[in-house]
Amino acid sequence: MSPSQTANPRHSTKVVTALRRFAISISVLNVFGYTVLGFEQPWTWPFIALAVAYALEIALEAIGARAEGRAPRFKGNGFKGLAEFLLPAHITALAVNMLSYVNDVIWVMLFGVIVAVGTKWVLRAPLKGRMRHVMNPSNFGIAVILLLFPWASIAPPYQFTEYLDGGFDWLVPAIIITLGTMLNAKLTERMWLILAWVGGFALQAVVRGLMFGTSIPAALAMMTGVAFVLFTNYMITDPGTTPSSKWGQIAFGGGVAAMYGVLTAMSVAYGLFFATALVCAIRGAFLWTADIVAKRRAEEALALAAVEQTVEQNVEKTVDRDGATGRTTDPNTEPAPACDCPADACACPPAASEPTRKVPVTA
Repeated sequence: MSPSQTANPRHSTKVVTALRRFAISISVLNVFGYTVLGFEQPWTWPFIALAVAYALEIALEAIGARAEGRAPRFKGNGFKGLAEFLLPAHITALAVNMLSYVNDVIWVMLFGVIVAVGTKWVLRAPLKGRMRHVMNPSNFGIAVILLLFPWASIAPPYQFTEYLDGGFDWLVPAIIITLGTMLNAKLTERMWLILAWVGGFALQAVVRGLMFGTSIPAALAMMTGVAFVLFTNYMITDPGTTPSSKWGQIAFGGGVAAMYGVLTAMSVAYGLFFATALVCAIRGAFLWTADIVAKRRAEEALALAAVEQTVEQNVEKTVDRDGATGRTTDPNTEPAPACDCPADACACPPAASEPTRKVPVTA
C-alpha cells in the first residue's frame, strides 16, 4: 500500500471507547491525586511523562509506517485521529508516573515510560494474522524500573487516601471498583479475567498460609487496598495484551494469581508486576509456538496435497494412453501380453528361448 493512503484503524470502535474512558479516568484520578489525595511525585512530572510518551509514540509509528509501506495511523482523521492514536501512550505515561516512586530522580521514571512505550514495537507475537504486542506496557515499564533500580519502589498505597478521613478513605476504592466494573463489563469484556484473578488471589493467600504458616487474614487484607483495586480494574485487564475468550481470560487471570503466590513464597517483592510480566511473556511464547506449529502443519498439508495431485495426474495419463491403444489393463497389475493380434488374424511369434544344442551323431 502506498504511504499516501489512509492506514487502517489502529483499534475497533469499542476498544477506542474503552481507551478513551480509561484515559479520562486516570486523568481525573491524577488531578484529584495532586490536589486532594496526596500524590507524592512532583506535579510537573505527569506533564513531562506525557510529552515524552507522545513524542516517542509518534516517532516509532512514523518509523514503523515507513518500514511497512503504509500511512501513519495518526494521520487521516485530523486532531481526533491523533488524539485517539495517543490514548494508549497517555494511559501508559500517567500510570508509570503514578504507580512508581523513584525519589527525585526523574530520568528513572522517564526511562520506565520509554521502555513501556517502546516495548509495544519489540515484544510482539502473531495473533489472528497480525503482529500484536503481548506485554502490558505500563506494567512492564514499572517492572523494569523495579528490577534495574533496587532502590526504587512502587508508590506508597497511602498516597491515595492520605488526606481523607471520617470514612471517606473508603470512597476512593468504592468509586474505582464501580467505574472499573462498568468499564470492564461493557467495553473490555474482561469480567472472567477479573473473577479468575480475584478468586485465584484469595486461593493463593489461603494456600500460602496453610503451607508456609503466613498470616491468611493479612494476605487477604491486601485485596481491600486502593493499589490492588487499581491493579485489578485498570492494569491486569488491558484488552490489548490479554485473551478475549472466556477460558483464555480464566487461564490468564488465574495464572497471574498463581505466579504471584509463587513469587511471594520465594520472598520476591512487588510480585504483582513481576507476575503479570511473566504471564504475558508465557502467553507470547505460546502464541509464537502455536503460529510455528500451524505454519508447519500447513506446509505439510500442501506438500501432501501436491504428492496426491501428482499421483492422480500420472494415473490419468496412464489410463488415457491405454485407452488410445485399446488396452484395458491397470498399470498397477501385471503387464499386458506381448501379442495383441485378434484371433485367427495373425500368428504370434513364439516366445524366445535358448537355442537347442545339436548333439553329433556318431556311426
